[in-house]
Amino acid sequence: MGELKESHRPIFDLAIRTADMLVTMFGARCEVAVHDFSNLKKSLIHLAGSVTGRKIGSPITDLVLNELAKKDQDIEDIPSYKTQSNKGNIMKSATIFLRDMEGKVIGALCINYDISLLMQFSGEIEEFINFDEQHTKSENFFSSVQEVIHEMVEQVLLGFKKAPSLMTLEEKVECVRQLEEKGTFLIKGATDYVASALGVSKFTVYNYLQKIRTLNEFQAEELAEH
Repeated sequence: MGELKESHRPIFDLAIRTADMLVTMFGARCEVAVHDFSNLKKSLIHLAGSVTGRKIGSPITDLVLNELAKKDQDIEDIPSYKTQSNKGNIMKSATIFLRDMEGKVIGALCINYDISLLMQFSGEIEEFINFDEQHTKSENFFSSVQEVIHEMVEQVLLGFKKAPSLMTLEEKVECVRQLEEKGTFLIKGATDYVASALGVSKFTVYNYLQKIRTLNEFQAEELAEH
């Protein structure tokens, strides 16, 4: 936490104390992570408990990146959604975004509770393990930022059902648009990887992004006028 802005320290101090208290209260099956978004490659600055197998310095998850692709005012906390650890354990999760005094999102407090054993029971605990279907999300936990980028690119490419070398110009632009929407390019180095995956230069990807962002701004202005 040495490089945190002084104005942010009280926010992250409270988040860290909250994380420790939640794990103390709910035990070894609970994990609470605190992320600082000033460095998405190494956003995990505090980890209480150990359910997902991550370490301090791990990157942000794809679920959070999807939210960060939105404007600050459109980013919402995500309660009670189902996730799965790398070991196959089922977890009940929640993500609370941390904001500074101006309302800018600066980090997150993420809760993961392993309910694998609880799911073997019914009756009295049924209400506890129910998920909020409206907020059911897909989230993967990674040990390196390269894994984050690779997984996001692979997910998008699968939708085209063809090798990148056979994709048309329009399909490649659409691929970049989907990755932009998911927040992929918020990670430094993502442009180089996407360019390599599509078989184009990074400058070509920059051109795609410029066209996409210009179109998005134009459409936003059109909606505002109507």
